[in-house]
Amino acid sequence: MVEKTALVLSAGGMFGAYQAGAWKILAQKFQPGMVIGTSVGALNGWAIAGRCEPDELVRHWLDPTAAGFLKPRKRWYPWQSFFDPAEFTASVQKLGSLFTPKIPFAVVITDVLRLRSRLFQSPDVGWQHLAAACAMPAGLPSMRIQGRWYADGGLLNVLPLWAAAEMGASHIVAIHALPQVPSRIIRSLAKLLRCFSRERNVPPNLSLTLISPTRPLGTLRESVLWNRDAVERIIRKGAEDARNVVLAGAVTAARSVTVAPKLAAF
Repeated sequence: MVEKTALVLSAGGMFGAYQAGAWKILAQKFQPGMVIGTSVGALNGWAIAGRCEPDELVRHWLDPTAAGFLKPRKRWYPWQSFFDPAEFTASVQKLGSLFTPKIPFAVVITDVLRLRSRLFQSPDVGWQHLAAACAMPAGLPSMRIQGRWYADGGLLNVLPLWAAAEMGASHIVAIHALPQVPSRIIRSLAKLLRCFSRERNVPPNLSLTLISPTRPLGTLRESVLWNRDAVERIIRKGAEDARNVVLAGAVTAARSVTVAPKLAAF
């Protein structure tokens, strides 16, 4: 039996820069057999699966154009999404055109009406799926795909480890940029939402190497608005944490920890 290692990338908004920093270190040690992402992890994952060079991914995050993914409207009304959907759509479409997955890639998004996570795999993933993965409520409008409405995959599961298991991964290397949302209100709302969902469980005795900060990477504002100083700091932290994991030999073995079903707290 051929063993497959999956790279799983979490939600996180602008904290996705942490994943770019971590991947710059990880890419020197291993190449995954598949990539799965949700929310901003889907955007990073699309680029990584498309063989985007680690330095190029870091440069993308440092480029001011990265602010276009979450750019506040110039004039906002309560009945509108807070971020400019036109700017966001243009940014996602550009990313989608730059890369094509060279290895199996999947994105996890939320079926809004059914409150259920859905897994879409390449080659059936387009820019609409990437956009839907980041469509946070009130922040960006949901996307209609094949007659159903979809939103941010991180709503129900910030780090969708179950998806890697479903795709046949024997080991998982996960970069978790959002171990805790820097807002009590949002955390409470997310927990309430999940009470009404039928979310899939993480398989027991899962072989997992986890790279994650021990505390939030910044403020709520920094998690949604691009700021070069904050992005640079977050990238450095991702590289530092990944380097520590690599030095411990965990990535080579891909068996550093065994996790229980309730791994990630939102």
